[in-house]
Amino acid sequence: MASVTMAKALNTAMRDAMEADDRVVLLGEDVGTLGGVFRITDGLQKDFGEHRVMDTPLAESAIMGISIGLAMRGYRPVPEMQFDGFSYPALDQVISHLAKYRNRSRGTQAMPVVCRIPYGGGIGAVEHHSESPETYYAHTAGLKVVTPSSPADAYSLLRQSIDAEDPVIFLEPKRRYWLKQELDLPVTTEPIGRARVLREGSDLTLVAYGPMVKVAMDTATAAAEDGLASLEVIDLRSLVPLDEEALVASVERTGRMVVVHEAPEFLGMGAEIAARVTEQAFLSLEAPVLRCTGLDIPYPPAKLEEAHLPGVDRVLWTVQRSLDF
Repeated sequence: MASVTMAKALNTAMRDAMEADDRVVLLGEDVGTLGGVFRITDGLQKDFGEHRVMDTPLAESAIMGISIGLAMRGYRPVPEMQFDGFSYPALDQVISHLAKYRNRSRGTQAMPVVCRIPYGGGIGAVEHHSESPETYYAHTAGLKVVTPSSPADAYSLLRQSIDAEDPVIFLEPKRRYWLKQELDLPVTTEPIGRARVLREGSDLTLVAYGPMVKVAMDTATAAAEDGLASLEVIDLRSLVPLDEEALVASVERTGRMVVVHEAPEFLGMGAEIAARVTEQAFLSLEAPVLRCTGLDIPYPPAKLEEAHLPGVDRVLWTVQRSLDF
């Protein structure tokens, strides 16, 4: 086995997909000559040519519009939005066209577009470079939304996304790009729509995705070492479709649940999960489903992001609130 970073796993996934299917093309700002601002597409233009790995102007709406057109012509485009906060100019194309074409054409027009978006905080970046936009996309019917937390999942989820006939918003936790895992590529993990229990526990379920999975795992370790509680950790992996069965099964085992994410609390994924678990497993709950999230504010300057983002101490405090209920 080799030590593989998430960045390398993503790069290898695109390379393997391009070798397997000539219709797979990449486009975005700096994805070609530079190899991407995070080097996720490093070397791909050199090996596959400018006609398959295309540098574009700084024009996110155009990048998405061109991707939709390419998909309608039979290609399988993988556009990159260089940073989360700059994906918003493309929202009209995403909401009005990308998400709706399959339904608009009564199923005759596939839309195999995988929009890669580096997202989330924790890298000390300036404004517009640390957003958590998952709810905008998850709320838009017609899209799949996935986010890996490990190199293995990064490879497998990206290959599955490129093979899909429907559009996928692929959220890459940029602060985990250099997370390493002993791994032999290629690898296949659970399918899109399936959550994974990373750590079994008996007292409370921690639900997380993307960059917060490591925080949840660190919290579970700290809780065990302190003798506070035995925490089960679920990595959602797929926000749409959502694995409700795994969530309900877990809370039936533990009786308590805390959802952790970087995005603001108000109308976030935590709210949706709390509602669904309450609807389906109310009699199994020994406490309300609680949320530990980013603050309901615009993303703060880099020096203050540690106060904004959930860390182990804040998650432990939320766990204690649930246990004390």
